[in-house]
Amino acid sequence: MSIVREAKDSGGGPSKQPGTLAAAFAQPAFRRIWSGNLASNIGTWMQNITLGVLAYQLTGEAWFIGVITFAQLGPMLLVSPIGGAVADRVDRRRLMIGIALMQTVLSMVLAVVALADQPNRVALVLIVFCIGLGNAVNGPTFSAMLPTLVGRKDLQGAVALNSAAMNTSRVVGPILGGLTAELGGPSLVFAINGLTYLFVIWAVATVHADFSPKGHGGATPWQQLREGFDAARADGVVTRILVTISVFSLCSLVFIYQMPLIAEQRLGIEGIAYTLLFASFALGAALGAISMGTVFSELPRSRMSTGSIYVFAAALAVFGITTSPWVAYPAVFVTGGAYFILVTALSTTLQLRVPDAVRGRVMGLWMMGWAGLVPVGGLIAGPIIDAIGEVPVLLFGAAVAAALGFLIDLDESTPPPPAPGLRPDSP
Repeated sequence: MSIVREAKDSGGGPSKQPGTLAAAFAQPAFRRIWSGNLASNIGTWMQNITLGVLAYQLTGEAWFIGVITFAQLGPMLLVSPIGGAVADRVDRRRLMIGIALMQTVLSMVLAVVALADQPNRVALVLIVFCIGLGNAVNGPTFSAMLPTLVGRKDLQGAVALNSAAMNTSRVVGPILGGLTAELGGPSLVFAINGLTYLFVIWAVATVHADFSPKGHGGATPWQQLREGFDAARADGVVTRILVTISVFSLCSLVFIYQMPLIAEQRLGIEGIAYTLLFASFALGAALGAISMGTVFSELPRSRMSTGSIYVFAAALAVFGITTSPWVAYPAVFVTGGAYFILVTALSTTLQLRVPDAVRGRVMGLWMMGWAGLVPVGGLIAGPIIDAIGEVPVLLFGAAVAAALGFLIDLDESTPPPPAPGLRPDSP
């Protein structure tokens, strides 16, 4: 029985408006995996926020925050296309369970290393990098599963719910991480994160869904990768989406992982107040994603993407120049909301235009641009912030975002071409 049919039999499919949050959440397979990922993402953001604070406490400088950020997200840049190719070739259930088991073990090792009064910086970076390698393979694998779990008509709702879960975890995770670190230190935070991967293992192991590989098995790994690049290049809309998200992530998202420094040096806040600043950003992002599956579900994604990037640019400029926490909180909230309206619009359009046979590889390119280039921007910006301050860097990011508004053109009137190397009737 197909997943879409299973959802209809459960009473959720036909009665829901297609493309909404309700329609996507009515699908039993998607609902279970989404719930497991939400629990795991909360643990991940407990760990991420604690790592940023720990990195700043160990050095007091932006450059090491940049290094830790690169260790967390750099593998997305280096490995995501390969991870997407793997997702198109192997059983996705075994792949996702294996990755979650590896990340459980590594998080526990990280907890042991963090027990020291002065944790070894090299060990911290290496362990976090290895956890990031798992994310670089799991990200495109999970993204490629979405159309299988909900069907194409409900894809926007699924993408919005996935983004909402990610950003709800960015609200809950930092608060829980801050409280947990106060009670038991960073080591306890890392150990709890390790346990949350068990929710993913349970969900993937028990759900009824099609986890089979979709790519043809005769191609060599290099040919598999090349087919993904060719498919992205053949569709002008997909190309613009990937270029937009790549430049945006490289230049305009530096502030996310430099928030410990911005909070203390510019806004004069620290501790729980800092976690609330990050949570404000994440809450805005979660509501932005939810809005794309509710109030904005029927609006053209082209209009939403263009409007949201201009709002993001304006809000980031305000956040970059203010020294008042009372201005910073709403500014970063609006920044988060606009950011994930943009991401949901771009990601949904991309998914709808990509053939199933190359979906994992193209989503690997998406993950490379969306998540993989953020730490590169952090590495470049860290020394610049140490030299001239954070304001010029944030204002530059706002200017780049505004300029990208002229590039985005999600013209969906033209049907997507068949992927290069595939028959025109391929799925």
